Amino acid sequence: MQYISTRDRTLQFSAAQAIAKGLSEDGGLLTPAYLPKLPRRALEDLKDMSYQQRAVYVMKLFLDEFSVKELTDFANAAYGPEKFDTPAVAPVRKVNGNTYCLELWHGPTCAFKDMALQMLPHLLTASLKKQEEEKTVCILVATSGDTGKGALEGFKDVEHTKILVFYPKDGVSAVQELQMVTQEGENVGVCAVHGNFDDAQTGVKKLFSDLKLREELAERGYFLSSANSINWGRVLPQIVYYISAYCDLLRDGQIQAGEAINVCVPTGNFGNILAAYYAKDMGVPIHNLICASNQNNVLTDFLNTGIYDRNRTFYQTMSPSMDILISSNLERLLLAITQEDTEVQSYMSQLAETGRYQVSDKVREKIQKQFYGFCCDDQETQKVIHTIYDQYDYLIDTHTAVAFSALEQYRTKTGDQTKTVIASTASPFKFCDNVLTALGVTEQAQGLDLLDQLSKVTGQPVPAPLAALRTKTPRFSQVVEKGQMVDAVQEMLK
Repeated sequence: MQYISTRDRTLQFSAAQAIAKGLSEDGGLLTPAYLPKLPRRALEDLKDMSYQQRAVYVMKLFLDEFSVKELTDFANAAYGPEKFDTPAVAPVRKVNGNTYCLELWHGPTCAFKDMALQMLPHLLTASLKKQEEEKTVCILVATSGDTGKGALEGFKDVEHTKILVFYPKDGVSAVQELQMVTQEGENVGVCAVHGNFDDAQTGVKKLFSDLKLREELAERGYFLSSANSINWGRVLPQIVYYISAYCDLLRDGQIQAGEAINVCVPTGNFGNILAAYYAKDMGVPIHNLICASNQNNVLTDFLNTGIYDRNRTFYQTMSPSMDILISSNLERLLLAITQEDTEVQSYMSQLAETGRYQVSDKVREKIQKQFYGFCCDDQETQKVIHTIYDQYDYLIDTHTAVAFSALEQYRTKTGDQTKTVIASTASPFKFCDNVLTALGVTEQAQGLDLLDQLSKVTGQPVPAPLAALRTKTPRFSQVVEKGQMVDAVQEMLK
């Protein structure tokens, strides 16, 4: 299968090249030239397989350069019991009669990014070998909270790789920051950026397009790649868990073969919900896709109006992984909908120049046939956490709560009671203070003692990876201005 740039389909690459590069030279995102369709009996065949087997089946459709044995070894290493605390890997939890949570936070960093970032290092290192690449890959990552730790954990001490993560100073939770700055590994680096996530993400993209930097690094034996969801190796493993969730519902008799479900996803950079869209396009019976946003509601407005406008107030919320105004993966959806790389290039040029673009009525109508967008503020987020815990004895984090709110708004607006899978993206223990506040606890402990307090209040155990933070010592303290991120790269690669 060939991979093309969203902005110029004449730029074509193999799967290994696409994964190794991360981003096209023209700034476009590398994406499959076409989406394969699931064979007619695929879902029936997959329902009795393990998660690892499902991952091999799905990824092989996109990775013809990789053997089944390779992918099997990768899946067993990525999703084995030493990494995930449940054999199901991504279990589906029934909340009520027509609402289910796809729990994506059972991995080593307690967030959904593990589902892709435990697989990506295997795909990337294998891709480099297939290309006989001798240079060391320097992976640059911008994070709004969870991607950073997931990438650091996935790539720590992986041969022929270095990884540098940028995060917005004061823009992630205390636990998220501590997870990153205490990261072990000889090949890792962490740097805070004065600004928000969009500043960090834009800065990383500029580094990729900095020809002088790339040439200088090449002379020193390095080349740049990405572990953000702009890398196809990040998006592909995410498709797996939506297909897996449908198969679990089928296996457990919660749905009948062919029965359509809805999917609701708390969304920031658009990669997670894009994976659900791809699963639908491949043949999974998904009816509507519900895009949930916090107060940074640029996606809600886009889905309702066809106008993408990042020229607005940026809010730091209690769901920081969604504090994003430039949703990079939306570009891949635009190519899928328009099938016109020149049209996508035009939209992205307008976004870069003015911070705004408006799609045609035809494109907007196509998107609105499948996507619904809703948002809520922090007050509503806390109310939802309390309600779900009170009614169902089910504890959720601040991001998953935004999705529950969006689903309720969707059902109220449309009357649609279709069975819905909510992507539950993080452990509530990563956001102890806000979850405790939502549960009515006003006198709160300090620092990591919050973990024990939330555990005592709810009776839920502290996830082992978070409990282990008590024994960790911070290693990284560098902070740079958004225009000086190249200095951090140079410093790491001295």
